[in-house]
Amino acid sequence: MAKLLHLQTFSSEKGSLTVFEKILPEGVKRIFYIYDAKNQIRGGHRHKLALVALACVSGKCKVFVDNGSETQIFELSTPDTCLLLDPSDWHQMYDFSDDAVLLVLSDRYYEKEDYIYEKYPERVLK
Repeated sequence: MAKLLHLQTFSSEKGSLTVFEKILPEGVKRIFYIYDAKNQIRGGHRHKLALVALACVSGKCKVFVDNGSETQIFELSTPDTCLLLDPSDWHQMYDFSDDAVLLVLSDRYYEKEDYIYEKYPERVLK
């Protein structure tokens, strides 16, 4: 299941510096960011292999995560917090603030075949 991590941050009178280090065991192969997404839903998939880290470096957004057995909603609202998603975590990002910039790091290059768009089947609660 997804894990919320607090990134190492160094602050002084000159400002703050936050470090992404040793977050993805296989290293970072792809970096992109999402912005101008107010009133939009992004994501809507999981992966076969890719491990992904999300950080809202400006503004805030929410991330819905479903790993097939449980669901969670995370709010990313500080640049020193990172959400680490397992490949099996089906996820959607939404409720972006006007100034939101969502940074995404992946341990794999883009491969269309790695994406699974189908949601997990609905679970019946007893």
